[in-house]
Amino acid sequence: MIAVPASRLSMRLSFAVLAVAALGACQQRAAPAVSEPSPVVPAPLVLPTGSGCGPEIARTRAIVASDVATGNLNTPVGARFDADLAQAAGECAAGKSGAALHLLAAAKSRYGYR
Repeated sequence: MIAVPASRLSMRLSFAVLAVAALGACQQRAAPAVSEPSPVVPAPLVLPTGSGCGPEIARTRAIVASDVATGNLNTPVGARFDADLAQAAGECAAGKSGAALHLLAAAKSRYGYR
């Protein structure tokens, strides 16, 4: 074995550490592949047109059904909301437009819709 002075050994060791650090910094590590979930794009909502209690109730029912389908409204809550809207639709079908619109407004307010 060859005897190396302590100052030279220290310098060689420092050089070796520096070389390893430099090589480690140059290596690129591949980031783990992250797959993003594909966004759920619901079909465009087509709302009934017209005026009066029938189309108003139908529009609200379409919005509620869409909200349930996209998960923006809990299914049991959507079912209760739809039952309230069915009651309003019954009043509308019976020719009681004022009562139907009142029931519609109450249901929308109860469930946080405008």
